[in-house]
Amino acid sequence: MQPSNKTAVTVEATIKAPVAKVWKFWNEPAHITQWCAASDDWHAPRAEADLRPGGKFSTTMAAKDGSFSFDFGGEFTKVAENEQLEYTMGDGRQVAISFITQGDETKVVETFETEDMNPVDMQREGWQAILNNFKKYTEAN
Repeated sequence: MQPSNKTAVTVEATIKAPVAKVWKFWNEPAHITQWCAASDDWHAPRAEADLRPGGKFSTTMAAKDGSFSFDFGGEFTKVAENEQLEYTMGDGRQVAISFITQGDETKVVETFETEDMNPVDMQREGWQAILNNFKKYTEAN
């Protein structure tokens, strides 16, 4: 992740699954649509990912009641299978995700640059909630 003047926030979770499964569930659109939401009243009806440096990704996040939706996307800048992902979001913010093998478990550490519209704590809570949802989905499947 390139240094910038944005605030960087880190969220993490330890998933009770091997790194190959965690990597697959994190990156395959069929799985992304099952976990990429911060709360039960939201979902991800669409996801695409061209998992290579220079490849684009996009996930539609939407309120289940149809009242609001947005696309979350960007471009991968680093792809090291089962180890590291880095990408630049559509608004230029940087994200780095490490997948750390810990025996039969995998620690996921995600560092993202904040945006200026919402409080940092709110952003941290939202990204952590999505990561927690990923953990719950991955461990149950």
